[in-house]
Amino acid sequence: MAIAQKQFKTLLVTTTRGWHHESIHAGVLALQDLGRKNFFDVVLLEDPNGFTDKVLEQFQVVIFLNTTGDIFDSAQQKVMERFIESGKGFVGIHSASDTEYDWDWYTKLVGRMFHIHPVIQTAKLSVLDNSFPGLQGFAGNKLWTDEWYQFGPEKIQGLNYILAVDESSYNPKADWGTKKGEGMGKFHPIAWYHNYDGGRAFYTALGHMPTDYNDPAFLNHIYAGIFWAATGKK
Repeated sequence: MAIAQKQFKTLLVTTTRGWHHESIHAGVLALQDLGRKNFFDVVLLEDPNGFTDKVLEQFQVVIFLNTTGDIFDSAQQKVMERFIESGKGFVGIHSASDTEYDWDWYTKLVGRMFHIHPVIQTAKLSVLDNSFPGLQGFAGNKLWTDEWYQFGPEKIQGLNYILAVDESSYNPKADWGTKKGEGMGKFHPIAWYHNYDGGRAFYTALGHMPTDYNDPAFLNHIYAGIFWAATGKK
């Protein structure tokens, strides 16, 4: 009996060279389960040296799950650039925006980079674009508890913002001594997508808490991003 081919294949990268999120383990299990439910493959990148053109040929999307710091050498960076240029996709979850600050191409792929965050708090979400799928669970100013990232300026034009947090519903101020944050004001986006360098990129700042990866609203949000990045369909 022939085994039915899955919809697409994703490579899951969880490498950290800085802060290690305790939610990575929950995230890996949740994404593997998402793959089973939605009939796509999730392959964990266990060996960073395995990030080569030959290996990546079989994948349609690369997912950075709570990565931090400088995780790729210059050769691996070129592999990633060629992957996207060939029409493939990228999904960044939470601290993917706290990764590879000095790799200019990557900062444009993500769209905006992490600056600082206040203490974990509950806040209200607002859906900015109902035309992008997977946001139904966040409708009606849903309360959500997370580590609310404040972002630096846009690294590229043309980001399509789909989800924001209402700063009036929490205290965005943060002081780490070496840097401070006052929040982003009335417009504080936390999820977006865009076409980039021949391929597609989706990013969400949600996903700090291990419990997020049991939440149907969050999992629908993540899957919509993966599906679009892998297929171009939304």
